[in-house]
Amino acid sequence: MSARIEELDHLGLPAVRLETNRGASAIISLVGGQVLSWRPTGGGGERLFLSPAAVLDGSTPIRGGIPVCFPQFADLGRLPKHGLLRTRRWAIKEQRIQDGYAMVTLWVSEDDASHAAWPYAFNCELTVLIEDDRLDLEFEVENTGYGSFVFTGALHTYLAVREVEEISLQGLYGTHYTDKTTGKERIRETGEVVRIADETDRIYRDAARPLTLHDSGRELAIRTEGFPDVVVWNPWVEKCAALSDMGALDFRRMLCVEAAITRPIELPAGENWWGRQTLVALA
Repeated sequence: MSARIEELDHLGLPAVRLETNRGASAIISLVGGQVLSWRPTGGGGERLFLSPAAVLDGSTPIRGGIPVCFPQFADLGRLPKHGLLRTRRWAIKEQRIQDGYAMVTLWVSEDDASHAAWPYAFNCELTVLIEDDRLDLEFEVENTGYGSFVFTGALHTYLAVREVEEISLQGLYGTHYTDKTTGKERIRETGEVVRIADETDRIYRDAARPLTLHDSGRELAIRTEGFPDVVVWNPWVEKCAALSDMGALDFRRMLCVEAAITRPIELPAGENWWGRQTLVALA
């Protein structure tokens, strides 16, 4: 099998598919610049959660995969939740294939609608690279205007899990977090691992160590650069049932572990910022 990159219609969305010569694959929607699927070669099946009830007509953000949140994370500001890019059409800037990997770079910039909501000029690029057992996303922001701006953001990664109550997330011990379900701040993580047994919405600040997700015989390493924070989210029973684009029991099959910026970063005119999230299937 040869590595390849192809544009295709995926679930009614314009998309690009990456495939390595050993069969690893990823599918990225050009609506939202959003990775929707990642299957490494080592077995274990799909590693990203995409809601079966996700709306895929471009009218609303896609529930699942890896949404790109910019220039606002969640509701930390006056913009629409998670910013302005999730329903925008992205363009292919570059693609590359070599032995063992496939890579594509997508880009998007301001338009009249974004400028009306947030009056700044920018370019954003997302580079997605797959190797046999690795998915690497690099997100870059360029301030192309004449004055500085501040932003928050995230790679809002929905991981597919076999049963969320049986997973454990290792690597956050000793890190302080904000619990958005209670409003409490500066809570120190005292568990050797994080487990999910109810609604979870935590912002772990300055979470510098690599993480490992243990998931019923599967293991996934999660590493970040540039993104100072990690968000861990699961809506649990009641909030999941209230989401029109998720099934009532879908919370059992997903866990968001997000590379995030939750405190504003100032980017001067003409400057760039970049961050990276890497997922490696260990088993």
